[in-house]
Amino acid sequence: MKIMIPTDDNTDQTDVCVSFGRAPYFMAYDSETQKADFKENEAASSQGGAGIKAAQFIVDSGTDTLLTPRCGDNAAEVLNAAGIKIYKTRAGSALDNVKAFLSGELAFLTDTHPGLHNHGGK
Repeated sequence: MKIMIPTDDNTDQTDVCVSFGRAPYFMAYDSETQKADFKENEAASSQGGAGIKAAQFIVDSGTDTLLTPRCGDNAAEVLNAAGIKIYKTRAGSALDNVKAFLSGELAFLTDTHPGLHNHGGK
């Protein structure tokens, strides 16, 4: 299973970023190999539509599951249409959240929002 998480940095102990679309990086975690790889989020510097662009990147990467603290309605629509499951993260590092997800401790993200529309989200 391929899991994606928005992160503040590109190191193993990085925290989950509070913003999905404007996160500086995404950590891609492969549950079979137990390896993490970091991808720069090119959507982060977009004038608008960062969430939708980030969601399309997630879809194109072949991700099965997204772990994030929040997600805009439009991005969630893109992810849901592709069959990607979205779970709500909790405080802690990205790797802690992967472990929590794999242990069945994270719940589905059910409260999406209209989007931040150029407010930065941080």
